[in-house]
Amino acid sequence: MSKSLTKLWLRGLRRMVAGEVEPIRVPKPRAAGKPGRAKTVKSKLKSGAAAKAAAAPAFTRPSTGESRVRPRASAWARGKWDRSYHSAPPTAGRFVNHLSYALYVPPKAGLGKLPLVVMLHGCQQSADEFAQGTRMNLLADKYGFAVLYPEQSKHDHPHRCWRWYEDSSSGGGGEAASIVSLIRAAVAQHDFDPERIYLAGMSAGAGLAALLAIRYPQLFAAVGLHSGVVFGEANSAIGAMDVMRRGSRSDPVTLIDAAVDVRDYPGMPAVIVHGELDSVVSATNAEQLTQQFLRLNGFIDAAGNRRAGDLREETHADGVVRDYFKSGRRVVKTSIVRGLGHSWAGGDDTVAFHSSKGPDSAAMLWEFFKHQRRSNEAARDAFVA
Repeated sequence: MSKSLTKLWLRGLRRMVAGEVEPIRVPKPRAAGKPGRAKTVKSKLKSGAAAKAAAAPAFTRPSTGESRVRPRASAWARGKWDRSYHSAPPTAGRFVNHLSYALYVPPKAGLGKLPLVVMLHGCQQSADEFAQGTRMNLLADKYGFAVLYPEQSKHDHPHRCWRWYEDSSSGGGGEAASIVSLIRAAVAQHDFDPERIYLAGMSAGAGLAALLAIRYPQLFAAVGLHSGVVFGEANSAIGAMDVMRRGSRSDPVTLIDAAVDVRDYPGMPAVIVHGELDSVVSATNAEQLTQQFLRLNGFIDAAGNRRAGDLREETHADGVVRDYFKSGRRVVKTSIVRGLGHSWAGGDDTVAFHSSKGPDSAAMLWEFFKHQRRSNEAARDAFVA
C-alpha cells in the first residue's frame, strides 16, 4: 500500500474507531488492609516522556487494564503455548516469507487426533492479545482441541491488518496462501484431524477468513466471521473503508457468483456474529455475508429466492439469532448482538476490541464447529501439496 493510501486509510479509521471501542473495565482494589488484593502501584512519567506522550499521534490503541482472569489467558490455560514462525513458500516480491504464529495444544493431547481451530486476529492485535481477549484456549482445555494463531507482521502492515480486500499474491491472496502452508505444516507435525479444521476471524481477520473459506473450501469444515466484511466488493484500501462503513452497493449474491462457481463449490457451514452498534464495520455487512453463505450452501438461487432449508429465528436479551437448517442440520447461523460495537462479544473486556457484552462468541463458535466435519476424500485432497 502506498504511503498516501495508508494515510487516507488511517485517517478514515481514526474517525470510525474514535469512541467505538468498548470501555475498559478494571476491578477496583479493596481498601488497604483487606486480604486478597495487592496494593496498586501508580507509575509516574518523567517530564520528557510526558512531553512525548502529549505529542503522540491521535490514532493509538486503547489502553488495556489488568486482566480479571490473570495471568494472561494464554498462560492461564493448562496446555502448551508455543511461539514460533513458519517459512512459507515465496510470494511475489518476497523471497523470504516468514509467518509468525502461536500454537496452543491442550493437556492430554495424546488421546487421538485433535481438531484444530485457526484464529485470525483483527487490526492492532497480536496472537497473544487475541488468545487472551477471546479466551479460546480455555475452551480448548475444556473440549479438547488445538488453536493456531497466525500473526500479521508489522512489516506487511504497520497496524497488523490482514489485507483481505486484495486477492493477489502480493496482498491478501499471498497472506492466505501462507496461512494455508502453515496449517498444512501444523497438521503434518502434530497429527491434527484434517477432517476437523475450523477457521475464525475478527474484523480484518474475518475478511481474510472469508477469503480463505472461499478459495480453499476443502481445507476447512466450517468458518466463523465476527465483525466481518461482505466478500468481493472491495479491491483496495480505500474501497475497503467504504464497504466497511455501509456494506456493498452491489447485490452480495451476484458478488459471490462472480467469484465462485457455486455449482462446484462444496459448501461451507458458517457462523456470523456482529454488533448491532458497530460503526467501524456496519452490521449491514453481516446481513450481506449471510446471503452470500446461504448461496454458497445452496439455500438460495442466483436471484436470492429460497430454494431449500428452514429458518428459525429467536430474539433474546442479547439480540437476534437466525439459524438456517438443511435436512435437520444447522448450516448457517447469524447472531446480531444488541448494544455491541466493534468488539468481540462475550470476551475479556480488559483487552482492546473485546467486550463482556453479549453471548460468549468463542463458546458459540465451538458449539457450531463441533458438529461440522469435512469428508475424508475432501480433507485428503486439501493436503495434497
